[in-house]
Amino acid sequence: MKPYFVTGFLFLLVVYLSVQALTGERGLLSGSARDARLVQRKTQLMALSEQRADLEVRVRYLRTGSLSRDLLEERASAVLGFSDPRDYVVQVGTPRVGSATATRS
Repeated sequence: MKPYFVTGFLFLLVVYLSVQALTGERGLLSGSARDARLVQRKTQLMALSEQRADLEVRVRYLRTGSLSRDLLEERASAVLGFSDPRDYVVQVGTPRVGSATATRS
């Protein structure tokens, strides 16, 4: 019985490793999923790179040495909620929760 136990164990080990080599996370059959994930991560990286470049430009214009007055006014009005009396302000928003529920009933 002892020689069959070792042989059976080795056979099951080979079968398990073969199945993992084919269908595991890094297996031969999961290459398309890895490629799709790689494409998704590359597009995400490109979007984040563009966003970072935009933020770097904005930070450069907000530094003391090269202060852009237009950008400073834009950021101040966005953060503080103020605007120049001569500016046209167009408010775009979602409907209030109270008015949406009152309309349904």
